[in-house]
Amino acid sequence: MSSSKPLTTEEPWATPSHNPMTVLVVDDQDSARAVLASALDRMGHRVIEAHEAEWAMQLFQKHRPDLVLLDVAMPGHDGFWLTRQLRDIEPGSWTPIIFLSNQARDTDIWRGIEAGGDDYLVKPASPLVLMSKLRAMQRLIEMRRRLVEMSEELREANEHLHGLTEIDPLTGLYNRRGFSRHFHRALAIARRDQSPLTLVLFDIDHFKALNDNRGHAQGDACLEQISAILKVACHRSGDCAARYGGDEFALILPDTPKSGAMTFVRAMVHLLDKRAVPNPGSAVASHVTLSGGFTTCVPDATTTVEGMLLRADEALYAAKARGRNRFFSFELQVDSLKKS
Repeated sequence: MSSSKPLTTEEPWATPSHNPMTVLVVDDQDSARAVLASALDRMGHRVIEAHEAEWAMQLFQKHRPDLVLLDVAMPGHDGFWLTRQLRDIEPGSWTPIIFLSNQARDTDIWRGIEAGGDDYLVKPASPLVLMSKLRAMQRLIEMRRRLVEMSEELREANEHLHGLTEIDPLTGLYNRRGFSRHFHRALAIARRDQSPLTLVLFDIDHFKALNDNRGHAQGDACLEQISAILKVACHRSGDCAARYGGDEFALILPDTPKSGAMTFVRAMVHLLDKRAVPNPGSAVASHVTLSGGFTTCVPDATTTVEGMLLRADEALYAAKARGRNRFFSFELQVDSLKKS
């Protein structure tokens, strides 16, 4: 890190950069700033100047330069102090900082790197060396930008993969795998917060008859209509609707007590009744109906996903045994056709 001659006004090699940067020059000497600003301007870069550390911080936050050229020795706060402050106000980001000093002592270089600097130049800086340092930093900036882009591309790819593995392609709801992940998480949160958690399982009454009489295309259309109802009904951020398998669906309703769960399923059935999707093969009604069961608890250390699934499944079969077209809860000991 040596110098050969000071910057002059005759530099035929200085051509505008193809990738101009915004450069913050911090130096308490007006003449030194002027020389650097002139050279940077001839290279095609935009220059912002500051004569002391605190003003430099304000300019840094306002303009977010691509690079900082920073004098080490300044009255008040020195360049090492300013570097630490700049690193503190840009967590997760990185702006190259090149120190400028009248002497290249090993201890100064070490202090600069420890403070968060990236390189060191001895004043007066050689024009060729200065240009070379800037181009090296431009390459590092470009590499970092590409890494950020690749990270974003990877995140998007992971989200797409998540969609392929956890989303049911027909209904757009979570599939069984997605449901399982959400249920484990919801149970852990409810156990931690000691809040009520409701699980609902239901299926379509005589769905086979609908497929046999109206065809599988109409059966798929029926599943899509039910999923549309669930997307409207499960409007809270923590609610989760899933196609559990075939014509069976599952709902996770956090912060939902028993009475709230009954109100929810009655509202859902009302929405389905309004659509009156024909099912001429049903022994229950001329339109599509549902049978379901739900369980509600405030989870403790003994509560498990498997236990809640078993309880809700038993309630579903109890609803079918009572004549279908209803939801049943063992906790309430009442189904959705009766007032609780």
